[in-house]
This record gives sequence, C-alpha cells and structure tokens, in this order.
Amino acid sequence: MLRSIQIGALPLEAGGELPSVTMAFECWGTLNAAGDNAVLIQHALTGSTHVSRGDSEEDGWWEGLVGPGEVIDTNKYFVVCANMIGGCYGTTGPSSIAADGKPYGSRFPFITIRDSVEAEALLAEKLGIASWFAVIGGSMGGARALEWALMYPDRVRRCAVVASCAASTAEQIAFAQAQVLAIRQDPHFAGGDYYDGAAPTTGLGLARRIAHITYRSEADMGQRFGRKAQDDGGTISHARLGPDSGGRFAIESYLDHQAHKLVGRFDANSYIVITEALMSHDVTRGRGTLEEALAVTEKVQFLVAAVNSDRLYFPVQSQELAAALPADVVVGTIDSDIGHDGFLTEVAAVGALLKDAFFSE
Repeated sequence: MLRSIQIGALPLEAGGELPSVTMAFECWGTLNAAGDNAVLIQHALTGSTHVSRGDSEEDGWWEGLVGPGEVIDTNKYFVVCANMIGGCYGTTGPSSIAADGKPYGSRFPFITIRDSVEAEALLAEKLGIASWFAVIGGSMGGARALEWALMYPDRVRRCAVVASCAASTAEQIAFAQAQVLAIRQDPHFAGGDYYDGAAPTTGLGLARRIAHITYRSEADMGQRFGRKAQDDGGTISHARLGPDSGGRFAIESYLDHQAHKLVGRFDANSYIVITEALMSHDVTRGRGTLEEALAVTEKVQFLVAAVNSDRLYFPVQSQELAAALPADVVVGTIDSDIGHDGFLTEVAAVGALLKDAFFSE
C-alpha cells in the first residue's frame, strides 16, 4: 500500500530549497526495536515504489525477490521503497500542487541524485530507521544506492550497485539529452506548463522509444524481431511514407507499444527532472578522485553487479567502480541476452548474488 510522509523543506544542491516535501513509499515487514533491520530498495528511472506484490493484487517489478521466505525475507527485514523526488508516484514532483494551488510545472527546481538521498534520509528518520541493513538499487537506483554509502556511510552497512556506475558518461548523457529534447519539442509541452491542456504524449513516447533501444541488446531485438514485418503486407510499401504508417517492421510496433505503456502512467515533466538528475550523477563531484571519494565507504560492505550484455551501463563501468572501492570487491555477473533490462528480468540471478553477498545468514 502506498503511504506518504511530510518531511518538511528540502535544501537543494543547486541552491534554494523545495518547500513542504511529501515522500511517498511502500513498505513490507516490521521494523525492529533497534531500527536496524531495514532494507532500502531504489527504483530505476521510470520505476515505482511497487517492488513486491505484498497484500496487493499487482506483481512488483522485483517480484519473487522481496517477501516472506524470499531472499529479502520480510519476516526478518523491514523493506522500504520510496518514490524519488521529482517523480509522479506520490512524492513531490512537477505535477504536485504548489502553495499557490497550481501545479509546479516549469517552476519545479533542478534536483540531483544527492538531493534524492537527502530526502530519503529525512524519510528514514521519520520512520525511526537508525541504519540500513542494506541499500540496494539497479540502474538509476544503483546511483542512488551508491550516493547513500558516500553521504551517510555510518547509516549504510551494505550497499548493492547493480547495472550502474560511479558517474554518467558522455554517451549516457547524449542518449538522455535526446530524450529530454524529444519532450521539450512536443508542441503540447508549453514550456512545462501543460497541466490545463493536452499533455506532450508524442514527445514522451519518443523519449521512451529512444530509452528502450538502450535498455535492450541488439541480439535480443534481432532474435525477437529481426527484419520481420508487422503484418502480411510486408515493409516494401509506399504506405511507409504516408500518414497511415502501413508496411511497418515488427520492431517498430514493439517500440510503439513500449511508448504507449509509459505515456499512460508517467508525467513528462517528471521524466525530464529525473533524467536530468541522472545526467548529473557523479560521485567525484567536489570529492576529489574516484578513489578519494569512495574512501569514506571503507566500513560498508559492497556488492557490485553488471549485466554482461548491457550496452547502456557497460560492465567495464562496474569494474572501474569496484576497483576504486577501499575493499576488494569482485563484480558479480548477471548473464542475460536481454541487455540493460536484465537487472529487472533476471530476478533469480540478482537474488542469488544478493543472497551470497548479504542475505546468506
């Protein structure tokens, strides 16, 4: 069940503050008297708080990993997943109502991954969590998990960084910029103040198409779709140049489907705000070299894992992170032909790595 807590004003890394912030979250299990059996799971870019089905009828995005008797056993651990600042699943974001009774829209400030962690730290205090047994995240969630270990090393005992990195690369920023511009150039975007009219669904859908290409490997798309036509008419057709979009490839229909799904559940402004936050991700900012930045985590136990077919967060980035950590950390491998999304689809493999690293007792 989605819950919410007011955490007050949030000072921002870029300056100023976001007043009267609401944090939305879901939780499973029971916090012990010492407040130290809590596990924080961090969602990816367009992910939600719904990690596990729990008492609901809807499967979670890591279903089978969290629950009674699962690897992250909710009979033993108090599991929390919070919606990131700037999101659209209950936490204060651009679609939230500001003090003047209108949506923030274009007035919503720039936020960073570190701002998100600050908000989560305030949430943890409200919940009575003294320290995290583990902070776990994949993709953007991995960036947030890593920043938790750097910003609050005394409050994080274990940290899992899955299919992520220490800093967004030029290529990752380039892909992200194309997605942001796709939304901003939608005629319905209205500078971000579109809540009284039509939403920029065309731009958001295009952003999702760009992103999804990076989430899946060429081998996966080739095996599933290849050059197959979507219908019996084939792809050698004048209809491809017309408005009816006939003569389409199957992969085009698949990307349309992914775009349609996201447009139905996500806010375009939130997509921009969170994407910009991920573009800003760099644990060395203001902290020296990577080794110097990570030195504060010497007492934190780490799991670093990569998807072997990932072409968005290359496995070498996980290896570079692990090599710079104070402790001797071997990168775990998630074998998958799917690509980056393997951190979501290969639940058993992720669970096995987490069990061996953190939850074997």
